[in-house]
Amino acid sequence: MRTLNVNTPSHAYPIFIGHNVYQQPQQTLAPYIGKRAAIISNETVAPLYLPRLQAVLDALGCAYFSIILPDGEAHKNSQTLNMIYDGLMQHRAERNTTLIALGGGVIGDMVGFAAATYQRGAPFVQIPTTLLSQVDSSVGGKTAINHPLGKNMIGAFYQPQAVLADLGSLQTLPAREFSAGMAEVIKYALLGDADFLTWLENNMAALMAQQPDVLAQAVYHCCQMKADIVAQDEKEHGIRAHLNLGHTFGHAIEAEMGYGQWLHGEAVAAGMVLACRLSETLGYLKAADTERVIALLQAANLPVAPPRMPLDKWLAHMQHDKKVQDGQMRFVVLRAFGLADIAGQINTTQLQHALQPYLAA
Repeated sequence: MRTLNVNTPSHAYPIFIGHNVYQQPQQTLAPYIGKRAAIISNETVAPLYLPRLQAVLDALGCAYFSIILPDGEAHKNSQTLNMIYDGLMQHRAERNTTLIALGGGVIGDMVGFAAATYQRGAPFVQIPTTLLSQVDSSVGGKTAINHPLGKNMIGAFYQPQAVLADLGSLQTLPAREFSAGMAEVIKYALLGDADFLTWLENNMAALMAQQPDVLAQAVYHCCQMKADIVAQDEKEHGIRAHLNLGHTFGHAIEAEMGYGQWLHGEAVAAGMVLACRLSETLGYLKAADTERVIALLQAANLPVAPPRMPLDKWLAHMQHDKKVQDGQMRFVVLRAFGLADIAGQINTTQLQHALQPYLAA
């Protein structure tokens, strides 16, 4: 098991990464939960991992109750959030009751938002069970629900007490979900140093086969990158926005197609290709650079082209993006691999050029 720390102005907390992190609960769990906990999971994950977590809490002498939610991005909304509040109220959860998020990014985001708002703030612990949530969404304290007009538009910055990334849980993850998580790993390679990009290209087959040492190295590297960025910019006023590479386009895809039709990582994968195309249009990347990204995404069994939609649909969705400032759309672009920037003043002609192969009439 490997441990790293996230140091934010709110507070510092650890990330535990490894196989069977539950086997060391005195180190990984006991210091971060109180006398009572609410385990919040979904209908898919709970049958697989809830009994194991309950046994650990029993051994620690922690009282608990469970709230089981429907599974999927389509349920990341105010109605499902109210199911969490209902369960907390019905079980008379107090402000010091620890909320435990057992699941992927949807569960983590909703439980984090519930924790941020229940009695004006309750402690919570992240136990991410998907690759995407382990390398990205469980770290950094971004919590939210979706709105029909935009993804993650209603939320809060609220840091967990600890993150337990048990790599063993990835063995039960469907192949499509694992690939979706690889989109975020590839994102970190494009934002980071050239060595990690080359390492990914050389080790993609081993990663897709979930070779333990290689997988642990990738997860640790991504978490370390995110921890470093969050420490510098907890509330996304600057450099943290770079982590949205591909997300402006990707969120437009998710909103247009209906949440859950495209997995988040799949939409981000196609979005990163579009971000590279826009970077080409601005004169930063070469076509060969984009093709290198496409090849890496394809090796992870990810889509590299978005669904076709008219330009006005793209624009309408992207104008609801959280990076919009003073009414101006802004995009994360790559000046080079490892050198991201926020581009404002992007005009419709430039966007149309980047999107041209994927526009519907």
